[in-house]
Amino acid sequence: MAYTIRRADYYYATITEEPGSAYTMLAELARLGVNLLAFTGVPVGPLRVQLGLFPDEPHRLEIAAQGMGLPLDGPHRALLVQGDDELGALASIHCRLADAGVNVYASSGVTDGRGSFGYVLYVRPEDFDRASATAALTS
Repeated sequence: MAYTIRRADYYYATITEEPGSAYTMLAELARLGVNLLAFTGVPVGPLRVQLGLFPDEPHRLEIAAQGMGLPLDGPHRALLVQGDDELGALASIHCRLADAGVNVYASSGVTDGRGSFGYVLYVRPEDFDRASATAALTS
């Protein structure tokens, strides 16, 4: 099973839920040269959405957000796994982390339909270095 694991900084931004609000923000970030490795959006109450932004270059996102008046919460750290999709790929990563005593408290993944996957793992800050070292041994 071939995959790569990298540390990824991410930020939260909370916006008002309106048609096109995420599009407007994402389009402006793209115009400003911000490349996102991953993106999430979840409701956080009536008419509010919390966006998870995983920039390729965190400093570029920080500058862009400041210019846009978009408050960011972060940086926080996660692990980004990308690799060849096969049955049990995610289970083997979780097994290795569990054996090291690391609890994954949240995750999100997707396949591309052509044989590859992307997966974001969230672990507690005090477990991050151990998780990163342990997960890297499986790639």
